Amino acid sequence: QVQLVESGGGLVQPGGSLRLSCAASGFILDYYNVGWFRQVPGKEREGVSCILSADGTTYYADSVKGRFTISRDDAKNTVYLKMHNLKPDDTAVYYCATDSSSPQIGTSCHQLPYDFWGQGTQVTVSS
Repeated sequence: QVQLVESGGGLVQPGGSLRLSCAASGFILDYYNVGWFRQVPGKEREGVSCILSADGTTYYADSVKGRFTISRDDAKNTVYLKMHNLKPDDTAVYYCATDSSSPQIGTSCHQLPYDFWGQGTQVTVSS
């Protein structure tokens, strides 16, 4: 079965940390560009971070820069999002998604048309 499964969400206090996982089955995740997104009900989906398949170049939204780190473990067919110093504004459902394109040099991964999505994992930052 071809799917992406996110896990690792939960309830954490402000200043805490979580590590989200995006595990792929049925295909090799390393062949794809992978993005993390988040959405709060009533608001637009926000691109949080992403990583290019070709060279591992990463992108972070300004709102998470310096606090979040994206990485991939090809042996586990998984991409991670490590989140530190979490804030209440980070509360959202987090989704991972893949894109199979081969972008031109200089194209950031956050500009790509992600078209295969996981089901999401809830992150709640609250005291």
